[in-house]
Amino acid sequence: MRTASNIVRHELIGLRVRTGSFDGKVIDESRNVIVIEAGGSEKKIPKENNIFTFHIPETGEWVKVDGNVLVARPEDRIKKKMEKW
Repeated sequence: MRTASNIVRHELIGLRVRTGSFDGKVIDESRNVIVIEAGGSEKKIPKENNIFTFHIPETGEWVKVDGNVLVARPEDRIKKKMEKW
């Protein structure tokens, strides 16, 4: 189950996200970029030096995540061990 303490080790695609002036749904993710569907268009937001606020549907809470922690291919980020971020 996704929680605030383990969100960086889970799949982000499908989650609602807010960053800067964008509010939408994560539709894709690569090593350096998160693609957000916002206002009917796709926005590519670099992970590095950005703060993302993800909505966790299981708990109903919003969690802020430093994008620098997310910089990695999704499949590698999910597998690697991380200290508490």
